[in-house]
Amino acid sequence: MNEDKPSKKVADQYDRGYDYTQYWNNRDYENAAEQVAIRRLLKGRRFAKAADVGGGFGRLALLLREYADQVTLAEPSQTQLDAAEKFLEGTDVIKARQQADALQFGDGELDLITMVRVMHHIPEPTEEFAEIARVLAPGGTAIIEVANYGHFKNRRAFKKAGKALPKEPVSIRTVAADEPDAIAFVNHNIDTVVGQLAAAGLVLQRKLSVSNLRSQKLKRYVPGKVLVAVERVLQKPLASSDFGPSIFLELRKR
Repeated sequence: MNEDKPSKKVADQYDRGYDYTQYWNNRDYENAAEQVAIRRLLKGRRFAKAADVGGGFGRLALLLREYADQVTLAEPSQTQLDAAEKFLEGTDVIKARQQADALQFGDGELDLITMVRVMHHIPEPTEEFAEIARVLAPGGTAIIEVANYGHFKNRRAFKKAGKALPKEPVSIRTVAADEPDAIAFVNHNIDTVVGQLAAAGLVLQRKLSVSNLRSQKLKRYVPGKVLVAVERVLQKPLASSDFGPSIFLELRKR
């Protein structure tokens, strides 16, 4: 064992006094937009074993249970898992403390994996993608959400400045980190991420542009049902230009 090698960083940032369930207050539109995307990508399909990686308190795990016979919430934060005990009470969703670069599943054990709102904490996702590919069966499906640096506003700004969008992740942290090992907050170049996934054996099948109407002003004046209805129409056509702040990638294991 190399004593000088740093230990692997544990993704337990939500064990530091932060109640992530409160984050979703007044974010009904964002939650609905993500559920619309997942339902669209999984429509008409059935899976045996699924896992929601980094799934927090189980917000999307219940949705996966509609499409899979067995669902595991694989989450690194004990605080989140404690919240999941209440949120998932009365369900058969399995709760397990795991993180994305060290999944506790056998090779090829799963045929569906989702990972949503996790990539913005992972500047370099090579190990995570390798683990997802390892535990996914050949022909299995992964749905990975990516925080998109190349959304419409940024592309317009970079074009106006005569610059190319960066290929590497860009930190979007707006306040100084309060701890030396504070978790990252980054947005990604979608083309770079698709290339990294392909290198891991995960091939892009479809993508959707999600949360296209994420605007406090719109949410203040436009009824939520209207926002979601418009979102449903926009997700597919806006995907080709990576318009929105969030891109959902559907991938197939080679």
